[in-house]
Parts: sequence; C-alpha cells; structure tokens
Amino acid sequence: MPLNRRTFLGTTAATSAGVVLAGGAAAPSAAAAPGHGAKRHTFSVLGTTDLHGHVFNWDYFTDAEFADADGNDVGLAKLSTLIDEVRAEKGGRRNTLLIDAGDTLQGTQLAYYYAKIDPITARRGPVHPMARAMNAIGYDAAALGNHEFNYGIPLLRKFEEQCDFPLLGANALDARTERPAFPAYHMATVPAPRGRAVKVAILGLTNPGIAIWDRAHVEGKMTFPSLERQAAHYVPRLRSMGADVVIVSAHSGTSGTSSYGDALPHIENAAALVAEQVPGIDAILVGHAHTEIAEHRVTNAETGKDVVLSEPLFWGKRLTVFDIAVAWERGRWVVESVSAEVRNTNTVAEDPRITRLLRTEHERVVAYVNQVIGTASEAMAATDAAYKDEPIIDFINFVQTETVTAALAGGAYADLPVLSQAACFSRSAAIPAGEVTIRDVAGMYVFENTLEARLITGAQLRDYLEFSARYFVRTPAGKEVDPARLTNAEGIPDYNYDAVSGVTYDIDIAEPAGSRITDLRFAGEPVADDARFVLAVNNYRASGGGNFPHIATAEQVWANSDEIRNTIISWVQENGEIDPARFASVDWRLTRAGQPVFDR
Repeated sequence: MPLNRRTFLGTTAATSAGVVLAGGAAAPSAAAAPGHGAKRHTFSVLGTTDLHGHVFNWDYFTDAEFADADGNDVGLAKLSTLIDEVRAEKGGRRNTLLIDAGDTLQGTQLAYYYAKIDPITARRGPVHPMARAMNAIGYDAAALGNHEFNYGIPLLRKFEEQCDFPLLGANALDARTERPAFPAYHMATVPAPRGRAVKVAILGLTNPGIAIWDRAHVEGKMTFPSLERQAAHYVPRLRSMGADVVIVSAHSGTSGTSSYGDALPHIENAAALVAEQVPGIDAILVGHAHTEIAEHRVTNAETGKDVVLSEPLFWGKRLTVFDIAVAWERGRWVVESVSAEVRNTNTVAEDPRITRLLRTEHERVVAYVNQVIGTASEAMAATDAAYKDEPIIDFINFVQTETVTAALAGGAYADLPVLSQAACFSRSAAIPAGEVTIRDVAGMYVFENTLEARLITGAQLRDYLEFSARYFVRTPAGKEVDPARLTNAEGIPDYNYDAVSGVTYDIDIAEPAGSRITDLRFAGEPVADDARFVLAVNNYRASGGGNFPHIATAEQVWANSDEIRNTIISWVQENGEIDPARFASVDWRLTRAGQPVFDR
C-alpha cells in the first residue's frame, strides 16, 4: 500500500465560503476585475530554512544563551518577533505568506529529546516542539529537508500530522506508486484590493541525497528524482491551474555541485539549475547549504527572465523577505517585479508567546542534558583539534574501535586491524575534569550518525587520507603558519576532515593536495598497498557523504542502528571514568620538509 493514505499531489487553501487567504481570512470566490486604483498590488513571502530544532536562543551543549563570533541569535522565538514586525510593515498577515525550506527535525538536544527520549511517536506522545512553535507562528508551508528523515519515516509522518501546514516534497516519491509521498505543492492566495485574490503556488523540492544519507530509512520505500525533473513536471501544471505566482521552496543549494560526487545521478545543490532550466518560476527560497544569500538572480534560459533566489542563514539567524509586485493584465495577475532581502534576528527579542508555550519542554531538556554520567581524570578540548591530534578526538575513535572490535570478535574479520575515523565536529566541544554530563559528551558528536565497519586496503587508506588532507591550505616551508587560516581550504567544512586512528602518518602541508601523506605506518611498519583493514566509519561517510574515495563501495562487514553519540554516552556510563591515558596518542601531525608544524 502507499506510504501514507493522506498522500496527495498538492494542497489548496479553500472553504465552502470562498478562498482562504493568507492568515486564515476568507474572501468571496467571485473574481471581478480590479478598479482603476487597484491594478497593481505588492505582497511579501517570508522564508526560513535549516532551523534544525532551534526554538530558543539557547545552546544545549554549553548550557547557555547561544553566542557566536558574529553576534548572531537563533531560534523560532526570535524569528516570531521579527516575522510579526515584517508582517506589520508589509500590510499584515493577510498580505504575507510564510514558508520554510526544510531541515526542521534534527540538530538540537530539544529535537533529539522528542525523537528518542520522549518520542512524539509514542502512544499519547507529546506534540513536537517545532510543530507547536511553527503552528503558533503561522507557517503556510514547508519543504522537506534531508534531515527530516534522520529519525525514520514513522516519526516524520507523526510530525506531519502535528503540523497545521503541509510538508512539501514533489521529488519525494513512493517507491511503489512513483507518486509523491507528500504533497508536491500548496496553492495559497493573497487578497488584492477590489479584485481577485492573487493565486500563489508554492512548490516544495527536497534533496536527492536522502537516498544515500538515510538509506536505512528510505530504501525500497521512497525514491528521490532530480529537482529539475520534478520542477519541469509541476510548474506548467501549476500555471495551468491558475497560479499567478510560482514560488519554489527548495532544500538544495545554488552551487550546482554534490558532496557525494557520482554516487547518484542527481545534483545535490541544484536550486540555480532549477531557476535556469525550468520556465515559469518567479522566486526560489533556497536551503541546505547553510550560507547567506540576500538576493541572487538567475536568468532562465528559455524565457530570458530573472528568477530571484534567496537563502536566509541557518538556525533562524536570518529571515528572507521576498517582495512581489503584480499587475492586472487581461484578466489575470502578472508578476512585474521580485526583490529579496534578509533580516537579522539579532535585532529583536524573543517572542514571549513562543517561550511561554514551550518553556516546560525546554526545561525538561536542560535537565536531561545536565545529568552526570561519569567523571574525567583531566580536561579535554577540541579548540585545536582541526589541526592537531587531540585526545578528545582520540576518545571518539577509541570508543568506535572498541565497539567494532567487540562486534567482530569470533567472526571472519576478527583478526583484521580495526582503524577508526572521526572529525572535529565542534571546535567548542570540551570534556571537563571531574563530573561529566550527557551534555558534555553529546557536544563532542553533534550529529545523529550511526556506526559501520567497512573493509579497505592499504592503498585505499592512503587515497582516503590524501583526500582528507585537502582540508589544509598549502603553506610552503618557511612561511609563517596562521592556525586561523590553515584549515577549510576550498570551503571544506570541519566535519569533512577525517583523522584516522590505528595508523600513524604525517601530512606535509607544503605539498600540493594529493601528495601530502608521508610515513604511513601500522604497528611501526610501512603500510603495504595490499594490507587489509577494517575501518570504523560513520554512516554519513560510508554512504558517500563528503565524496571520500572507495568507502561508499567498500564491503560492509558490520553496522549498528544506535547513534554514535549514544554509544559514547553508554561507554561513559558503563566505564565510569574517561582517562586519556587509555587512548590519547599522536597518530598524525602536520609537517613541512619532515619537520613538525606545531610543537606538542
């Protein structure tokens, strides 16, 4: 049977009394031509994206108000105040629409708590805090993001049921029927003075990477064709249905690239390609890439018209505002102009209506993450872990190695050496000396990755390490090394630099990328090309995330459905003490001409 009996192609806001307008007001369905004073109208579409479970301006990992070097604020409570301000400025709620471009359900301990600890899927389970907040703020529609699938389809379906607005995914198809498993679009209306309401179609597109990143949840159940194909299918139909304005909400960046290379035939960051290739789109709310784009114009290859793209900064740091001007021509509204800007949530206070609404849930999660689960003999921090082999990353690799070694014991691969990969997922991660809480441990591993074991050869390991070492900016011998400018070459994020334990090696940053790994050894001996290893690796990397070589096609010899974060928390609970003497070692270092870049 289809995935969801409520599945349909789209949604239309309508009542027996007439068309439902933005904000819930109703207007007569009769459409008279506007008078001389009402032949033009301007309205606004507000957009958010990549909220990642942020309601409060709070960091559950530091147990303090959110703070970053740029002075940003986060969360739906901040957004709510800003949205109210913009609505008032733009003619009220009736003259605005509010949409989101996905990645709502994962990212904070608040989101984790209501997925795993007190799940919304339980009998008489709670309403998800993100659903409660977004309902209260008055969202009209939201596209699905790839992280919506992290906790499985049943939880996503329950979240969908709890939302007062549709979750859109024109390219999230039921594998059996090949029809959209979620609404493809939402047809909304905005009233115009003395005339027919403006019909606004919102088409939702999600990320094809879901097929590999969450394969365990979606394989055989859902498929994810390209954004371009599904947009080309639906946009003409939306126009034929009477849409005056077509807005795409796309959980996809603008770069035209994919982090997983050729693992799938579809482009991950395809929003600009959609604008260029599919005629009939007026604006695209962009998501997924976690970048800020106030306004970017792409010329459609067929019509020659500009399509306006905008991406507000993630976690609720920004709000996109599209201003759309329409004119009445030959019995219909025609778009005259579209512009976009972003507004900063650090200019407003949190909306007390939202903070009061979810205060109990917030306090419950704060109490949960502050539970003491063990002790540490000394402090560890990730401050320098992006360019030095630090014990805090060694600890992740130690637990992963121990877990995989125990799982393989007595089996066909028990005699193979187990290596492990980990990254500096958060430079602010720290384990204090003394009592250690869930919050401390969770802060080391901020993603919901699970653990796998894959077979690799010595030659493949070298390729893997060379690919990882692209992360460092090439720095000739003798040139001063500035740690602040040494990493993230070509925009590579911290989570795509892997440190591998179980072997030792140097990374010569004076050499070009691809020729940096030297003195690669196992147990003191040079690693042979035909040597065989088991690599403990997270499911994101094993599925092709980051496009690391060999790993996605390597034989899987073991996998676990528990999150790595929970595995580490359980290890601390069972062992009682974190002692770096058990696991800390310098397995890799940066060098130039054989000399270390940093002293230990």
